[in-house]
Amino acid sequence: MDTVKNWNKWANNHTYYPLDILRIALGIFLVLKGASFITNSQYLDNILSPLSNFPGGMLTFHYIAAAHIMGGIMIALGLLTRWAIIAQLPILFGAVVINFIGDLDVKNLVLATVTLAVCLFFMFYGSGKHSADYYFKMQQ
Repeated sequence: MDTVKNWNKWANNHTYYPLDILRIALGIFLVLKGASFITNSQYLDNILSPLSNFPGGMLTFHYIAAAHIMGGIMIALGLLTRWAIIAQLPILFGAVVINFIGDLDVKNLVLATVTLAVCLFFMFYGSGKHSADYYFKMQQ
């Protein structure tokens, strides 16, 4: 627990607006991606086709869409950012791996890899000073 507190102190002392804009952009991107999966379910079905024998396909579809939309909103607001990113990690690892199992789509691979890298960064960095987490922490 002390390690997380030390990371938060370091992050709050080194917070810059571009990092906050990057966090907000990541959240908006995830919300839009989740909405895209809901409106175009055939696209998600095509992506998950290499795992067609995997049981729980509908559960996976709903988890991906809900985690992207709800997690994206939370990341954009800076509310429980680390928990929201932890919910994104299995999806993003799966997005990177599925490109090697199925047809290799370089655009999707780069997009998934960059999103995963940004999420891993914010998992360690935290939400920063300009976030709901920081606001609520200061209200205590």
